Parts: sequence; structure tokens; C-alpha cells
Amino acid sequence: MPTPTRAMVLAAGFGTRMRPLTETKPKPLIEVAGKPLIDHMLDRLAAAGVERAVVNVHHFAEQLERHLAARKKPQIVISNERGKILGTGGAVVKALGELGPAPFFHVNSDTLWIDGVRPNLARLADAYDAQSMDALLLLAPTAGSIGYAGRGDFVMARDGRLRRCGENEVTPFVFAGAALLGPALFAQAPPGEFALTVLFERAAAAGRLFGLRLEGLWMHVGTPEAIKAAEAAIAASAA
Repeated sequence: MPTPTRAMVLAAGFGTRMRPLTETKPKPLIEVAGKPLIDHMLDRLAAAGVERAVVNVHHFAEQLERHLAARKKPQIVISNERGKILGTGGAVVKALGELGPAPFFHVNSDTLWIDGVRPNLARLADAYDAQSMDALLLLAPTAGSIGYAGRGDFVMARDGRLRRCGENEVTPFVFAGAALLGPALFAQAPPGEFALTVLFERAAAAGRLFGLRLEGLWMHVGTPEAIKAAEAAIAASAA
């Protein structure tokens, strides 16, 4: 499919695991390798051809708005959640009018990776099939990713279909914080605050949730200690 021109960027969270850094600023503005996390992602989106990015704000919203006001590409549209944070799913429902009728990128503002030969956002666009998919998630391997020590999120079948990790199951893939979503995923979505995983599970049950393995290196920058590891990996990739 053509590369999407719009994106949803989640930036409203409290970043509790990143304290004390997030006691004075939002996590998306924490710098890694000399650049705020959100700018790493927005630069990727701009390079992929995204023209408009909807960014939701809540925690230290004014700081994010001031920072984003200077950006030219992509165009930034603020989705104000000061009154009530809406969760990863409710945030998108609120922004659907700005995202339009076509499939769009959905990314966490704090996700970070080093691309392989071809940019992963371009690979997502190439692999997305609206006829068979409601969502295509970028997945990183649980082994070898920097800063991740969990048991994974998904099992991926040979055809790319996904199912969620069971309660006592260790799975090979973790959601890397980037996806390509079709508006149909949000049909009959719950009102108000809810997690996007609710809709992922519904799509998985219908056989319409797919995954794409990330090429390159994913970095889970979830704590202050993880910043140094991510910066070392970025420096090594540039050497």
C-alpha cells in the first residue's frame, strides 16, 4: 500500500518507571543521544512520508506543546487530554477525525530502534494488506533487544497472524511500539478510556491481527539506566 501520510503519536503517559527524570518533564522530552525521544520518532515519521502527526498530551502538556511548536515536518496536531487521560485506545478514538479514513501509523513517542537495511516504517507500509488486516504490529525479538527483560507479548504464526501471550507463557516477540492500523479496528470501540490491547485481542480473535519482525535493533528505554545502553548502541551503529 502507499505509505500512510498520517500518524498517531502517544505522548500523554506519566513515565513512572523513568522517575526521577519525569518528575520535572514528560518522558517524550528525555534526551537520548542528544535528541528528545519524541524527536527520534517524529524524524522517522517525516522521513517515511508522514505529513500530519496527531500527538496526545496530558503529563506536562505545556512543555510538550512548546517543544512541538517549532516542528515543521510533520505537521503537528495536538490532541488535548489535560482533563482526562484516555489510554492507548481512547486516545486514538478521540483523534480519528484528524487521522482520516486511510490506514495510519500508530507509535509510542518513546519507542526507539536502529533500522536495518530498509526503514521499518516503510516495511510496515509494504506489508500491510487492508483486505486481510485490521492491524499490523512491529515486533522485536525478546532475546537481543536492549533494555528488555520481559516474557514477550505475542506468538506469531507462519502467515504472520498473532495471538497474545498466555499467563504463564514465554513468547518470542514483544510489541515494539509501532504499528499500522486501519480505521475499521476502531468500529464499536468502547467509550472513554481504554487500552488498545482490547482491540488487538478482538482483531486476533477474528484472525485480522498480524505482526512484522523488526529488522535492526530495538531499544526499550524504560528506565534512567536504560538510556546509557541505548546511547552506546546508537554510537556503535554510527561508527
